[in-house]
Amino acid sequence: MKTTSNFFARQSSRPTVYAPEHVLEPFTDSQAAVERLIEIFEANTKYLRDAFQAVISGEDTNVRHRAFYPQVQIHTESHARLDSRLSYGFVSRPGSHATTITRPDLFKEYLEAQIALLMRNHDVPVLIGDSDMPIPLHFAFYDGTHVEGGAAAASMEQPLADYFDLPDLSVMDDAIANGTYEPANGVLPLASFTAPRVDYSLHRLQHYTATAAGHFQNFVLFTNYQFYIDEFCRMSRELLANPDSGYEAFVEPGNLVTQAGKTEPSEGVEPPKLPQMPAYHLKRKDHGGITMVNIGVGPSNAKTITDHIAVLRPHAWLMLGHCAGLRNSQTLGDYVLAHGYVREDNVLNQDLPTWVPIPPLAEVQVALEEAVGEITGFDGYELKKVMRTGTVASIDNRNWELWDQQGLVQRFSQSRAIALDMESATIAANGFRFRVPYGTLLCVSDKPLHGELKLPGMATDFYKRQVAQHLEIGIRALEKLRDMPSDRLHSRKLRSFAETAFQ
Repeated sequence: MKTTSNFFARQSSRPTVYAPEHVLEPFTDSQAAVERLIEIFEANTKYLRDAFQAVISGEDTNVRHRAFYPQVQIHTESHARLDSRLSYGFVSRPGSHATTITRPDLFKEYLEAQIALLMRNHDVPVLIGDSDMPIPLHFAFYDGTHVEGGAAAASMEQPLADYFDLPDLSVMDDAIANGTYEPANGVLPLASFTAPRVDYSLHRLQHYTATAAGHFQNFVLFTNYQFYIDEFCRMSRELLANPDSGYEAFVEPGNLVTQAGKTEPSEGVEPPKLPQMPAYHLKRKDHGGITMVNIGVGPSNAKTITDHIAVLRPHAWLMLGHCAGLRNSQTLGDYVLAHGYVREDNVLNQDLPTWVPIPPLAEVQVALEEAVGEITGFDGYELKKVMRTGTVASIDNRNWELWDQQGLVQRFSQSRAIALDMESATIAANGFRFRVPYGTLLCVSDKPLHGELKLPGMATDFYKRQVAQHLEIGIRALEKLRDMPSDRLHSRKLRSFAETAFQ
């Protein structure tokens, strides 16, 4: 019988019945390895789903049931690797490295690529089998609704935790990504996120965005205004009608899916009201399309959504939003390309100290600047007429204008800030923390320090004039990034000297 450490706090005196065991087996083919991961995960989650049905129907109530996440392991005895140019795809030192895996069906192409790089760089097989990390019952149901149903809970004589492992926050932290993880058994992590941490985020994404995680694309736009979403929906439908665009479907909250060449959704159910941070997905083959999320206002939302999207390992995310221009030479509608951030958002201070610099990423900066030039028609020195590159300050007080102006002006001057908002530094900092390429292009919508407040009439005219162009720039920039080789986009600037192998 398989034994395990007590990961989950609540236990019962009932004997534990385990899912059939899957011992570690070596694989030298990445596709075969991932197929085995899928097979193990499906078998183990099915065991839990079947056991749950037996318990709520009154059968099998005298035992606990437990199944385990599958894992990938690799053992190396040398520091050598085939290609030193890559920022990922290799272990940092000899020894044993492993990670637990969830939803290998969802991450199939990603896992195949990561495992193939590992085997190629180190010329050793990977081991696939059960881990000793229990699968919480909630995560055996991909949407979690079956477990939380009132009728099911009411039919059980004892608390659910007496029969199954439940989600435990103690194994869902971000210590690996934050660089503070200390391995207890000498086995080093292969990936930034454990399986329970990934499962937690997959469920949260459905909750916050009203779309399934499988619809998310590898290139993500964040905005803080619904105007941008409305324009994104319009542009997406135009692109979907163009057979040469390469886009295959458009997904809206409620998992409403409109296929290319169609004008109405063919599946999904429109939600009675929009979720907290609705997401929209312009889908392309191999997840190469664009996802756009309205994160609303404030750094808390910005951190929340990027915490969860990060587990999907996107190739890039960009912030497109409005900002206060801090220089008198700026005019409403000018663009600001962030190359540095003043972090006064305060939501990431525990995970990423403020003394950590958030560097600009050359590949993203060039793509954004080229996109601005192509869409506006300005080039070279003339581009300065409509765009400035500089520092963006992000704060956590929407009514910062009511603070002492003398102190604010002094801080803005010392930091060389040219724009102020509430989300950009958070999104960039979380991109840095989670090794996701990031960038920011803002649009000046008011200049409070210079007497130009955002009044209703001005705002309406401004939105009509600028939103479409700004969004078109963002889409063009992401398409440029999509055309780059992924090993160039995922720069070594985002990796530390002791990194996990998986991108």
